[in-house]
Amino acid sequence: MKTLVEFIYDQQENLNYATGEFSRLLNDIGIAAKIVNRDVNRAGLAGILGFEGSVNVQGENQKKLDVLANNEFIKALRNGKQCAAIISEENEDVVVFDDETTRNAKYIVALDPLDGSSNIEVNVPIGTIFAIYKRKSIGTTITKEDILQVGTELVCGGYVIYGSSTMLVYTTGQGVNGFTYDPTCGLFVLSHENIKIGELGGIYSINEANYIYFPEGVKKYIKYCQEDDPESRRPYTTRYIGSLVSDFHRNLLRGGIYIYPGTLKNPYGKLRLMYECVPVAFLAEQAGGKASDGFRRILDIHPDDIHQRSPLFIGSKAMVEKAEELMAAFSSDFVKE
Repeated sequence: MKTLVEFIYDQQENLNYATGEFSRLLNDIGIAAKIVNRDVNRAGLAGILGFEGSVNVQGENQKKLDVLANNEFIKALRNGKQCAAIISEENEDVVVFDDETTRNAKYIVALDPLDGSSNIEVNVPIGTIFAIYKRKSIGTTITKEDILQVGTELVCGGYVIYGSSTMLVYTTGQGVNGFTYDPTCGLFVLSHENIKIGELGGIYSINEANYIYFPEGVKKYIKYCQEDDPESRRPYTTRYIGSLVSDFHRNLLRGGIYIYPGTLKNPYGKLRLMYECVPVAFLAEQAGGKASDGFRRILDIHPDDIHQRSPLFIGSKAMVEKAEELMAAFSSDFVKE
């Protein structure tokens, strides 16, 4: 079976921007993921459950594993010397590697080091989400244009899910492939080749506890999902884990839609555009699905801030388009300029 490293080098020939540096960068992400996987698996025994006692830029209490995961990815990417800067959920500002060996590095990495960390103590699958951008300026200090890139300029998007098995799933615009971690040999091995999401799935994933705060279009879509119509496979099944990686991974493999809308309390939703929405949107499109904020394609949204938030409607194409249709008809007040 083909390992992650072997697959990366094989794919390199089909990417006009890919070089050994890009391959090593992906390998560095894989190395950090193995370390985080180890920490997650032994968290209950190593005393690294619970809160760290600090608050991140999002105003969220940091878990000990949030901090550990963030540090491991920063360390691996710094040591790998292919990354010039990191945008992380856990850091208020961009982490810039400005030394002799990284000043000419070609890539910027945006990541959520540990998505779904509120579920750590109850053994629910959690994950890491990452996006890789190519720098626009090399040999100078990091610029705003290097950092705030639109999703269409993404060169790689992916995630690692730490669950009953650990998987790394990524795309470089050449389809979506998944690699399962084999702890007996310490390698990610190709297990899910050329993943495709169904045009129409049978699952909708949303936190219905916030129903009274949803825009009218989302309320209409939920009722649509619950109607009895065998021709369109309705009613759909509702499945919601509360971890973007976990919910998206299930729907990617089985077909479905994940929705985290804007609400009356949080008009822009709670998911971050650059390191949560954009990488999974890239994966969804490459797998034949769709991703939008309810009105616009996620990959077309220009970020104004590294921690910018966005609503997210993502999954099987027909399901997302139906949700967009109802948003346009009933929720014009939620349209973003």
